[in-house]
Amino acid sequence: MPQPVLLLGAGRRRAYDEFALARVAAVRPVLLVDAAPPAWALPHLAGHLAADPGKGGATASAVVRFAARHRVRGVLTLSDEYAVAAATIAAQLGLPGLSPATAAAFADPAALRASPAGRGVPADDPADHPGAPRVCAETVVLDGEIRIAAITRTTPGPAPARQPLRHTVHAHDGLLHNRFLRLAVDRTVHALGVTRGVLHIGLRLTDRGPRVTDVTPHLPGDLIPLLVRRATGVDLAQAAAALATGELPDTTPTRQRAAAVQFAYPAVTGRLDQLELCPDAAREPGADRMILTQDPGSPVTVTDRLALWVAVGDTPAACEDALGRMGRHLTAVIVPLATAA
Repeated sequence: MPQPVLLLGAGRRRAYDEFALARVAAVRPVLLVDAAPPAWALPHLAGHLAADPGKGGATASAVVRFAARHRVRGVLTLSDEYAVAAATIAAQLGLPGLSPATAAAFADPAALRASPAGRGVPADDPADHPGAPRVCAETVVLDGEIRIAAITRTTPGPAPARQPLRHTVHAHDGLLHNRFLRLAVDRTVHALGVTRGVLHIGLRLTDRGPRVTDVTPHLPGDLIPLLVRRATGVDLAQAAAALATGELPDTTPTRQRAAAVQFAYPAVTGRLDQLELCPDAAREPGADRMILTQDPGSPVTVTDRLALWVAVGDTPAACEDALGRMGRHLTAVIVPLATAA
């Protein structure tokens, strides 16, 4: 049986976090460190330590003792909140991972741009280019070899919130061969001193070329690992698990498709009076999944997601068409704040 990996925090949102956990658990036993693990995570776990990994030194020491006792092979997290703790614990156990100093630099994009590590990063404040298209390079670093596994294109919602409305991944995205984007990614990885790991590198496509806006030192959220797997066959979650245990993952694409996820938001702030999904949505051509993420009766704002749905197709346009058809099966009724009160 493979030696286990230690996961700091399972996440709190089943719709977004279960896919990555299940993919890791398919290749490695997972020992979770979480003060209160969600019920949906339990079937994927080989063990559990009831502790908050973000609570500082005492908790870190308990986690290190737990990991040593279970002969943990690697340390992972899916959360920005626990990135420094994961790096610290991995270093104390002599396991692969970011240095604690590098992990700390990722936590604040503004500090990262001003830090010694960030001086080689072609980074900008996102506010400097509000209209520039936003993309992310899903990057796998293998002992210094930098592979862009996929490009995620994000469609923002309306102002002023500009929340992500849709993410799309296409196996044939032309940016995969853009030398300026690749140079920006390479310079960023080298400047930060990352030699192993899965990175989510955000960029703005400006008239001065691609500019890095942020770097996430772990698997991306918003079901992006699912989109990458559906579109290219590359399994970012299992790649992260392999790298955390000192192994080299296979990141060879095995699919040539497109995949996209769309999110629904309230039009107004208020109380969610009705949220329903017609079962016919699952029968739409290209449909992968459609999930409600709020409960009727809940207070909601214009930035709270009500539902998400995923489509797969041969092209991004085919995915967009499928998402449109699926979205027509969603019914949401919001009682505005003044009326709800």
